[in-house]
Amino acid sequence: MEKGTLVEFRVQGDRRLGVVDRPDGKTRWFVVDERGQSHSLAPRQITYTVNGQTYKPSEIPSFLEQAQAYLDPSSLEVAWELLVEDGETVTSDQMANLLFSESDALYCYAAHCLLSEDKLYFKQKAEAYEPRTTAQVAERKHQMEVEALKAKGQQEFLARVEQALKGEAVEWQRHDLQRLEGLEKYAALLADTVRMGVNYDSLARAYPPPAPVLETMTMLGRPTTPPGAFQLLVDLGWWSPYENLFLRRSSIPIQFPNKVLEVAQQRLDFPPTDLDANRLDLTHLKAYTIDDESTTEIDDGLSWELLPDGRQRLWVHIADPTRWLAPEDDLDLEARKRGSTVYLPTGMIPMFPELLATGPMSLVQGRVCCALSFGIVLDITGAVEDYSIHTSLIKPTYRLTYEDADEVLELGVQAEPEIEAIATWAQRRRTWRYAQGAISINMPEAMIKVKGDEINIDILDDSPSRQLVAEMMILAGEVAARYGQAHNIPLPFRGQPQPELPPEEELLQLPAGFVRACAMRRCMPKSEMSITPLRHAGLGLDTYTQATSPIRRYSDLLTHFQLKAHLRGEMLPFSAEQLKEVMMTVTSTTQEVTMVERQTNRYWALEYLRRHPEQTWNVTVLMWLREDSNLALILLEDLGLQLPMIFKRSVNLGEQILVKVSHADPQKDMIQFQEIIYQEAQTAAN
Repeated sequence: MEKGTLVEFRVQGDRRLGVVDRPDGKTRWFVVDERGQSHSLAPRQITYTVNGQTYKPSEIPSFLEQAQAYLDPSSLEVAWELLVEDGETVTSDQMANLLFSESDALYCYAAHCLLSEDKLYFKQKAEAYEPRTTAQVAERKHQMEVEALKAKGQQEFLARVEQALKGEAVEWQRHDLQRLEGLEKYAALLADTVRMGVNYDSLARAYPPPAPVLETMTMLGRPTTPPGAFQLLVDLGWWSPYENLFLRRSSIPIQFPNKVLEVAQQRLDFPPTDLDANRLDLTHLKAYTIDDESTTEIDDGLSWELLPDGRQRLWVHIADPTRWLAPEDDLDLEARKRGSTVYLPTGMIPMFPELLATGPMSLVQGRVCCALSFGIVLDITGAVEDYSIHTSLIKPTYRLTYEDADEVLELGVQAEPEIEAIATWAQRRRTWRYAQGAISINMPEAMIKVKGDEINIDILDDSPSRQLVAEMMILAGEVAARYGQAHNIPLPFRGQPQPELPPEEELLQLPAGFVRACAMRRCMPKSEMSITPLRHAGLGLDTYTQATSPIRRYSDLLTHFQLKAHLRGEMLPFSAEQLKEVMMTVTSTTQEVTMVERQTNRYWALEYLRRHPEQTWNVTVLMWLREDSNLALILLEDLGLQLPMIFKRSVNLGEQILVKVSHADPQKDMIQFQEIIYQEAQTAAN
């Protein structure tokens, strides 16, 4: 190649011109660009040679400036239209003649630039260029328009992201929402670090980001990991820093479909015909509903009645949501899909739309309400002597909180002897169940509430009124099951196998109280469900079903459907096989709900502890998780929380210890404690 020859080459993809200076070995050449920089090039790196004359590096800018005047891409369309019919290939020199009627080096190079940059009309074929077909050009034009729109959309999205990152209000577009939803799904994988017990790195390897998420994260310069996606959504104000990833990762629906809401409104506006036209009128009875102050779905009430023969009858009134729906209708199928109301520290996700659940379905004070009422006479020992079940009308007299009811019982309010009578029978009933083998395991239970940025943790007291309500609900469950058993009605019966408790001498060796209760709890088998009656060892009952929360538990709703149909003398809505199939689906759903509730409560418990690093906590060593590693389960007595702790010394079960939180990361489900006395003793020793 002659010294001074002007050649084109690429540097990191950029077009560059240079002048040949001298050989570099046998096959390479040193080429000097307009900046005076020397490049050693192999022949394959040279993309074009400007023939006709020699140049100096200083002349390159002028050459490029002259060529620039001819670089109009639209001129290729005219040439393409002339060449496409015959489909003949064309060289840069021929294109120069066609476009500019010139074949000088400058025009040939301009034609080369146009052809080599063109992505629409021509494709390179060896040293020449072939016109694309009309169909190919039309398709490529469409692709380019799509890409241009995509690029425009990306830029507009980036502009809105910048707005959001500055804290400004943003009106997200439909395509933005698709991007953000993709980020949500990817970020929600963080929940798997808890569920699967894996770390972030393993999670990122197991779940590489989908292409749209990768594109978005790369565009924004964010790490393409689930934590990176989570942080981006928080920074955008799209998510709270405390977003419930367990809920998002689950299949639990949060919102009701519009169709279901419309049906609920129609039922409210135009109540369906009551199939139970002959309801027993019990509006003359005093009826008490006793719940937590925050409860909005009021599904049970209690009454007491003195019979003419001197016996006393207890009434357990249960809300009757089936008054407002039918098996397999939209409301029923939606409730079945949800399985139960979800109770979280941040609020609840109801099984039925709120306008029904907290309105006509609930037992509202002062309002005549439809109910399923269980009238029960107990004998002197607390066993069921007689019972009847009725669709009814009641009028709740008082809505009491547990604190209100405890106060009435404590003060012995003479105006409300009915509550005292119910409490007496509840205690007698409790004694009877323990005589039948019921097992009582009393462990403190934390109740976590989150309002705004405030977290409160209280211990759920096992107060007299709570015991009273629980006992009456168990009683109604036994009666419902006995009715189903007597009439051969398939119901979602609940049972619990007889536990194999440690021998008494072994239990007595453990510290009394929580440690002993914890050891017994470990031996308790899981409850079971069946369409035929089962013994429930934990409750001390030969047969039992849940029937007292039909607004909040779908299995209770199934019990109502079956019982009410039988009371009306109609065919049961669910055969044994149908009921079994529905129960399997619902059981799977409610297990997921329980898991989400448990994980969410633990998250907020750890977040509470993270916010109180200087707080000293009294803990009890409950049980060993891995004794060889000194890993134990401890009970924070003031909060009712049970958490793991690794000890740096030998400790005994039941030992009381002072600890502080040394590290807490709710998102990673990590908590570490340090023992106060031990740490201080070590410091003093040093």
